[in-house]
Amino acid sequence: MAAELTVPQLSAKHRPTLDQALSAIHSRAYWSPHPEHPKAYGETAPADGLAAFEAVRGTRLDLGQPGTDGWAGGEVSPYGPELGVEYPHVDPDVLLPAMKAGMAAWRDAGPEARALVCIEILARIGARTHEFAHAVMHTSGQAFMMAFQAGGPHAQDRGLEAVAYAYEEQTRVPGQADWSKPQGKRDPLDLGKTFTAVPRGVSLMIGCNTFPTWNGYPGLFASLATGNAVLVKPHPRAVLPLALTVQAAREVLAEAGFDPNLVALAVERPGEGIAKTLALRPEVKLIDYTGSTEFGDWLEANARQAQVYTEKAGVNTVVVDSTDNYKGMLANLAFSLSLYSGQMCTTPQNLLIPRDGIATDAGHKTYDEVVADLAASVGGLLGDDARANALLGALVNPGVKERLEAAAGLGEVALASREVVNPEFPDAVVRTPVMVKLDASKPDPEAAYLSECFGPVSFAVAVDSTADALELLRRTVREKGAMTVGAYTTSADTERAIEEVCLEESAQLSLNLTGGVYVNQTAAFSDFHGSGGNPAANAALCDGAFVSNRFRVVEVRRQA
Repeated sequence: MAAELTVPQLSAKHRPTLDQALSAIHSRAYWSPHPEHPKAYGETAPADGLAAFEAVRGTRLDLGQPGTDGWAGGEVSPYGPELGVEYPHVDPDVLLPAMKAGMAAWRDAGPEARALVCIEILARIGARTHEFAHAVMHTSGQAFMMAFQAGGPHAQDRGLEAVAYAYEEQTRVPGQADWSKPQGKRDPLDLGKTFTAVPRGVSLMIGCNTFPTWNGYPGLFASLATGNAVLVKPHPRAVLPLALTVQAAREVLAEAGFDPNLVALAVERPGEGIAKTLALRPEVKLIDYTGSTEFGDWLEANARQAQVYTEKAGVNTVVVDSTDNYKGMLANLAFSLSLYSGQMCTTPQNLLIPRDGIATDAGHKTYDEVVADLAASVGGLLGDDARANALLGALVNPGVKERLEAAAGLGEVALASREVVNPEFPDAVVRTPVMVKLDASKPDPEAAYLSECFGPVSFAVAVDSTADALELLRRTVREKGAMTVGAYTTSADTERAIEEVCLEESAQLSLNLTGGVYVNQTAAFSDFHGSGGNPAANAALCDGAFVSNRFRVVEVRRQA
């Protein structure tokens, strides 16, 4: 097919971005080519993005995919409105062979061309950030500003980060080499060798409800940049952001002269459960999944023909030993517990506090005082309904509301949840966090703090000492996993002890955060999201290991 976008054009436009991304993953310094502020996208961008989102509602989004055998949809915004968008339902027996057909040309294009095409896809998505923000907001329940930033520039950063790692890993080996082995008085042995990065096959990306783009883009772009075709299977409640992503990818691939079927969408009808069916297809060689531990474990155990990357549940913990900024600690934790109603895989759940209290710059604080002060800090932060709506967003599904309501019966309630009315979206289910006091002195294998309670629920767990807190931390990370660990201490020895636990159990640690950076936030190009070393996730976003198994190097030797 004729290319409207040539590699030289793409190189002139995007090679500097690729080079900066490659530099950033080595320096780990702050860098982002995607603006966080809505005003950076132009004066008319907010209105244009909202209009584009409204225009797609109630329509049939035809992507021109082969194998379409019907239509499916049914998304309802956590804020109340029905989206009314229909998407192509596919016959995998038709679609998967069509996806594989374009892989040879995509492979032969080479790592640089693939990277440049991927960056152009991200640029097209970036130009539609306001539209995507509304799509993310009305499928995930995130408040608009969070949906704009996390679903837009931060997700695009994660996609670009994956492209940079993919390019670097594929170009470690030269494309060709002349090989000459001396043989003394005889003629040398001469060979010409070529080395080609070849894809594994079709990659299946199984999206999540809460962060469809942020969690989806790393796997999508890591697989595409390494030569694989990518089948995107969104969560049934959060299809639109990923459908728009597939739409943009298919447009760019076609314009660049490649088969648009290298990226396709697979949606399911109610109760169909196509993820299991697709995951076991022999064509599927790579799977990326974010979601429940139960299904993640099933994928790892049963999709044996594929390399499976999973991010599952974990129990995130904060050890509170001491602080020299008590007010800052409380404010930082209050924000961390409140952001997006705790519906982040990085939100802290267990706050381990010595029952005898802690030393602070405001004097000694007992366990009860720390818990009461933190509850008051959360209450103050969310006391104004307008600010509460901007931070909390909406509960993403009924299961979160059920867990929130059940949590109040698990122990003494230190902070009761309250209902917040959203005047713009009166049907939205908005609740402030609940905090429950628990005691770790009596070992209980069924203790609530030993399992993830996803949503706006935290447990203030009284422990006998900081040493006991570290043992409980070690146990929960080892047995249940953790995406994040936080700690507050003024003791160098305690800091080293906490760090040692996290190094041994492969958990990402944040120490003494009292300012505008929070334990549940990670920055692309610098922070690793997950480690791949504990049960919460078997991969990190993003490192070389996340991309290197998505391709193989095939060598051809020729007699010189």
